[in-house]
Amino acid sequence: MMNEFKQVLTIAGSDSDGSAGAQADLKTFMSRGVYGMSVLTAAVAGNSYGIHDSVNLPIDFIKNEIKDIKDDFKISAFKNGMLSDSKIIHTIAEEIKDKPFGTFILDPVIITKHGAMLLETEAYQTLINELFPFADLITPNFYEAKKLSGMELNNKEDFAKAALELRKLGPKNIMIKGKHMDGSQDTVDDYVLLESGKSFWISEPFIDTEHINGTGDTLSSCIVAEIAKGKSMENAIKISKNYTYNAIKNEIAVGHKYGPINHFVDSTISTDLQS
Repeated sequence: MMNEFKQVLTIAGSDSDGSAGAQADLKTFMSRGVYGMSVLTAAVAGNSYGIHDSVNLPIDFIKNEIKDIKDDFKISAFKNGMLSDSKIIHTIAEEIKDKPFGTFILDPVIITKHGAMLLETEAYQTLINELFPFADLITPNFYEAKKLSGMELNNKEDFAKAALELRKLGPKNIMIKGKHMDGSQDTVDDYVLLESGKSFWISEPFIDTEHINGTGDTLSSCIVAEIAKGKSMENAIKISKNYTYNAIKNEIAVGHKYGPINHFVDSTISTDLQS
């Protein structure tokens, strides 16, 4: 009898050095014991020193990728990565409006963890208007949450108020990732607001390292994997925070500058959490 694996999907760009994008998602899927597939939207030429070129894939090709996935496979959960312009975002929104791929984890790749804007104004608005209403969970980083909510995030009360503002944009569940670029901090603290109204904080020790490429991709793709395996949204988030922390903590020597996190970290981490 053949082994059966839950099937999941990432709709994202290709990162040539393997540290982020679809490559990070697929590594996470495999580590977490699900079968990952990909719809590529763009390709980036880069290495540990930086990104040096990029290209968007043709819209018709993206549509054909999605069609072929729809025609053959049963996807339990999926996520997005970098969607670089309005045409691509609109295409994805049109293709998923009949909810063919199960639970949708939206990683709003808008601003880098350093605060640099990635999307132009038109694409930013298209993302909010056309994809946020479909999202079962959004996972904005600190700077993205500030921009999306129009608020400063100076304390825990601000995070809670910002999450309520973000819910008005359509997503059912909110996870605001805490700032993690300050070497003086002891922990990285994320705030979660669930559809039920329950809220909580998740904290892990801050690790001062340059090997953090792909952390956001890894977190969201781990949530996808755990949801596909039947975990509740709350426990999928908790498992994913712990998995990502351990992937950062257990560094690997790849590249000469800004390196990837360790997707080889023990895939049994936190599997004792119950749904």
